[in-house]
Amino acid sequence: MEDTTQEQLPEAQPKRPNMLTILCILTFIWSGLYLFSNLVIAGFYDVFLQIAPEISEKFKLPGIDQLLAPGPVFFIVSAVLFAGSIAGAILMMRQKKAGFHIYTIFQILLILATMYFMHLPAPGLFDLVFSGLFIYLYSMNLKFMT
Repeated sequence: MEDTTQEQLPEAQPKRPNMLTILCILTFIWSGLYLFSNLVIAGFYDVFLQIAPEISEKFKLPGIDQLLAPGPVFFIVSAVLFAGSIAGAILMMRQKKAGFHIYTIFQILLILATMYFMHLPAPGLFDLVFSGLFIYLYSMNLKFMT
């Protein structure tokens, strides 16, 4: 006779570290803002073309011409890539290792897309430092993911 009192319980997942939670929240905020702004700019690109020089002059923002050169396709591609980063962070929030790989791939693609569309010979230092830092910090939490 089988003992039915001991059912197979799913293996308990380790508690999500606070650092992983903080990283995911920062990614949601940062990537979410960029996703939203890229969608707005792509959707209202003609209006953006008209007001961008005025904004650039008012706030002393150099390089606005370089930002406008690729057209709305750049902003659509960027929005998709930021959405991919958010998807990776959502999976990592659920402690899934696949989220780390998805996040890393989309961060690399964001850097490459910017280089491609802006015709840059090398990635920006800001992009490399922050993407690299987040990838490194996320990798430190891989042991808590399944």
